[in-house]
Amino acid sequence: MIRLCAPQELTEGCSRGFSIQNRRLLAVRRDGRPYVYLNHCPHRGLALEWREDDFLDDSGSLLRCAHHGALFLIESGECVAGPCSGQSLRALPCREDADGLWAELPLR
Repeated sequence: MIRLCAPQELTEGCSRGFSIQNRRLLAVRRDGRPYVYLNHCPHRGLALEWREDDFLDDSGSLLRCAHHGALFLIESGECVAGPCSGQSLRALPCREDADGLWAELPLR
């Protein structure tokens, strides 16, 4: 597992982007739980954000692709609106302890 950040660096209702081993990831905390996904929209394979660490819609309740307007459930990564409806972001196994938020990178 790869350490992404300290637990306090991903606050409730916030999202962050990471670039690790030539892979782009995003993390978001909701209801105290962290979620980590590959930062890769299933519609065209683009990164979701236009601005650094800006992955949430205006309500803060969904992940949003800034390029196509697709909306994804934070808890599952499922696209619920937009051109890739029914597809999902790729979730990565993660865990959190006092030392950090950790994610398992896919082999490829």
